[in-house]
Parts: sequence; structure tokens; C-alpha cells
Amino acid sequence: MQALKERIQREGKLLGNGILKVDGFINHQVDPDLMDQCGAEFARLFANVGATRILTAEISGIAPALMTARHMGLPVVYARKSKPVTMPDQVYLTIAPSHTKGHMVELIVSPEYLGKGERVLIIDDFLATGATILGLVRLAHAAGAELVGIGTLIEKIFEGGRESLKTMNVPIHSLVTITAMEDGRIEFAEED
Repeated sequence: MQALKERIQREGKLLGNGILKVDGFINHQVDPDLMDQCGAEFARLFANVGATRILTAEISGIAPALMTARHMGLPVVYARKSKPVTMPDQVYLTIAPSHTKGHMVELIVSPEYLGKGERVLIIDDFLATGATILGLVRLAHAAGAELVGIGTLIEKIFEGGRESLKTMNVPIHSLVTITAMEDGRIEFAEED
């Protein structure tokens, strides 16, 4: 997606250790117009999967998931990283490594909002190693839901995440694919 790619080229910062800082428009400050364009593109790409719910991880996945849900007319459920007192005692919980935090984080979903028979579309900000997305898949499966697709804003193909998700047998779409981040440069895959 050209608008997202241009924004990454203009404002993305390489911090080393495979970390791309996109805080100015996705992860800390959110550009609603850009996220709306991304949501519309995801809605187009996943129009025929029959999703009934969108699942994401707190907090960076919420903006693209919400805009996708707006265009698809679906609710969004996000996995929390800590359990609030308002959540029931019995929850779906898994852990996943966080690349940017440098440690394991919990992903928690209430059974009130994710259950048997749901057709889940996962939307997140990054696909790197695939660990967070695999955590979301585990939550969906624990709830008895069916995974119908995975969408990410940015894929770092060199970290192998897509390979780890191939056994899911669902469509996987990334709006921008990065093939390398070296020497202060970001290299992008050619768009289809």
C-alpha cells in the first residue's frame, strides 16, 4: 500500500535489533486518515472470508483493527496485557514474547467477547517472528473460534513470521513488506 510505504520511508526510524519505530503514525500517535485507508484495504482483501469478529493485541493493533472493523461492520476484540477487575475470573490467557518490550507478555481475552462458532480475522500492526499472532491464534482456538484470515500493516519478511503461520491455511495479507533493514536503509518488496 503506497501511502503506508511512503509514510514509513519518510518517518520510520531504525533503532537496531530489528526494531522499526513508527510511533509518529501507528504506535504512539495515530494518523486516523492513514489507518482508515489501511482499514479499507484490509476490508477489501478479506471481504470474502466471512469474518464475524476481528481480534488484535493491545495496544498497537487496535487502530488498524478498529478501522478494518468499521469498514467490515464487525466488532473488535483486543487481547489485554493485564486483567482488569471487570473481567470474569475465567479467561482465555496465553503468553507471547514482545520484541519491543524485551520480555514475555500476557494476552488475555474474556469469554464474553470471543466464543465458539466465531469466525475470527486477526489484524495487527507487525508481522515479524509471528509470536504475537500465534498467541492470538491460540486464544481464538481456546475459545472454539475459527481463524479465517490474518492481516498486518507491516511485515518484516526476514524474521520468518509468515513461515511460522503457513500451517494456519488462511489468507495472510501485509500492506507493506520489508525485505531488509540494514545500514540505516529500509528495503521494500515489490508490490503485486
